Amino acid sequence: MKSDLGWDDIGLFAVVGRHASLTQAAAETGISVATLSRRLRAFEAKTGRRLFQHGAAGYALTAEGRSLFAKAADMERAAAEIEAWRKAGQGPIPVRISAGMWTGADLAANLRRYWSPDAIWLPEFINTNQKLDIARREVDIGVRNRRPEQPWLAARKIGTVNYAIFARDHDVEGWIGSSGDAAATRTSAWVQRHHGAEIVTRANHTQLGLSLAQAGLGRIVLPLSVVRDKENLVQIGPVIDELQTEEWLVTHHEARHEPAIRAALEALAGYLTARGG
Repeated sequence: MKSDLGWDDIGLFAVVGRHASLTQAAAETGISVATLSRRLRAFEAKTGRRLFQHGAAGYALTAEGRSLFAKAADMERAAAEIEAWRKAGQGPIPVRISAGMWTGADLAANLRRYWSPDAIWLPEFINTNQKLDIARREVDIGVRNRRPEQPWLAARKIGTVNYAIFARDHDVEGWIGSSGDAAATRTSAWVQRHHGAEIVTRANHTQLGLSLAQAGLGRIVLPLSVVRDKENLVQIGPVIDELQTEEWLVTHHEARHEPAIRAALEALAGYLTARGG
């Protein structure tokens, strides 16, 4: 007997397909691994097709699974749009913004320069150096250092970001390195490559590294835009040309037409362009 496929089961399938792991999917959904496994087996039975390569490949998608996953992604986007529509009558709509550590901190600290409580959108910051998926609406707007290649993403270049070396004074000789997620950035790699032997300490968060530099523990590479309002730091040497990056505002090509996201894009573009790099 034919059974209809429920939206909830399709959503769980999409989460597992995205992670290719029951453990990671369980962490995201809050549903136990055993329950997920049972529901996915039942879901496969309803579809009458093999969706996952069970076994050593974990929960990697089969060709049939990849085909359904693409359709499920469309449903996730539709669900996000429906949720935004539902919230539209309940006040400002949250707009999720992701950026690197420095840009995210700057946007939060200077919020009132581009946003006011009577705006139709409400900023929700996701501060990370990882590239979250705009296509699946993990975030609504991303501040990126390069133009995206995916055709379903829309982008606007808003300027460039320049970096230089800073320290409490010119007599500071050691360097502050990075660990953890912070070590994945281009600036951290540059410090490791050029001054790895001179690193005296490390921090797993860029704000912690900044505080160490202000305390005089070592030199640090920072974007010029960050240092304008920071005390106890002087620039040592010229701008580092090889670290210069572009700055782009990126969103889904359909989402950019939603009033709240469009308003957020205009506000962010105005602020970041005026701020410069």
